[in-house]
Amino acid sequence: MVRRLDVTGAGGVRLAAWEFMEERAETAGSGVLLLHGLMGRASHWAPTARWLAEGHRAVALDQRGHGRSDKPAAGPYTREAYVADAAAAVEQLGLGPVTLIGHSMGALTAWQLAAERPDLVRALVICDMRASALGAASQREWQDWFRRWPVPFTTLDAVRKWFGDEDPWVERPNPARGEFFTEVMTERPDGWYPVFDPAQMLTSRETWVHDAHWDSLAQVRCPTLVVRGLDGELGRAEAQEMVRVLPRGAYAEIPDAGHLLHYDQPEAWRTAIEPFLNGVLTS
Repeated sequence: MVRRLDVTGAGGVRLAAWEFMEERAETAGSGVLLLHGLMGRASHWAPTARWLAEGHRAVALDQRGHGRSDKPAAGPYTREAYVADAAAAVEQLGLGPVTLIGHSMGALTAWQLAAERPDLVRALVICDMRASALGAASQREWQDWFRRWPVPFTTLDAVRKWFGDEDPWVERPNPARGEFFTEVMTERPDGWYPVFDPAQMLTSRETWVHDAHWDSLAQVRCPTLVVRGLDGELGRAEAQEMVRVLPRGAYAEIPDAGHLLHYDQPEAWRTAIEPFLNGVLTS
């Protein structure tokens, strides 16, 4: 069972959160907040949230500009706003001290919140997010990539085919990637469009790609698991350096997984993170 919860984020932005619960009863366990990456949405966490809900309060947040949360034209889409939104979700939903599980941009939000508000966070899982600066060239590549999207897509099958096979960024067919993007599309009279504004996604990304984030990572005092896919965006050497920088860091790696490791390899993902979570959530 899934129920919607409303959160008031920074500047009064309305945020949609989704609590996953066992059908038989409400769970009274410790709180877990799941934060998706850029262009993602809370539903991408559904497989993870369902097994977490067996013993814990599992909530996934649609972050500003994403899913069913507000997408204010004027923003802001800053790091400060995203972190404040996550803090608001923890406080308003009574999840603290919370375990944060974040993917990509959501992982950066999670560790920045853990660094700034240690009172709210008991543990952290970082899923395939780099601490190093990506640079201006990376931002230009994303701008060019958005321009290549054949929007509107005629059908959801066309979405699956393009993102799973035809996208120039896809090295080999990736059906899971195609399914991932079908979840962030909405139908209009002339076809299928993303539920987000690509310009807002670029604005959000602009706020982190030019800077390194090692300083904030080093300020995270809670137990933290850094997880990477073998074919993901976070390299092994950088991931292990992140673990070294973290005062209480641990490392996990998932073979045969790319950037969307929690989505395209849900069982291996569970195997990788469950022992860590069992340790921190039952201690």
